Amino acid sequence: MYDKELALEILNQILQSTTIISKRYSKITSNDFVNTENTEKGHEILDAICMQLIIIGESLKNLDKVTNNLLLNKYPEINWKKVKGMRDIISHHYFDINVKVVYEVCKNEIPQLHTVISKMIAVETQ
Repeated sequence: MYDKELALEILNQILQSTTIISKRYSKITSNDFVNTENTEKGHEILDAICMQLIIIGESLKNLDKVTNNLLLNKYPEINWKKVKGMRDIISHHYFDINVKVVYEVCKNEIPQLHTVISKMIAVETQ
């Protein structure tokens, strides 16, 4: 058994980060991160999104600790190892980040993560 209240708090933090990423991502096109005309704006958005990705990865690591690795395994539709690994890459190899990968993650992975985290919150509050 684990502390459901703490797990819910972490899940809500993750959900908030996915919402923030989606909001920031909605303002860009695939070129905004690297477009020479908008370099400053693109880098600001990239930095802001990367910070939220770090928060998500770190929160998932904390969630594993709090739930004794029991909760995430119930939701195999997300590759949790890759999500947590992205946090490590961003944190430790920031200058090597592939901005196209970040763009694709925002486009393809964050909506699904948001959906699954919402489902987890609903189940945990029952």
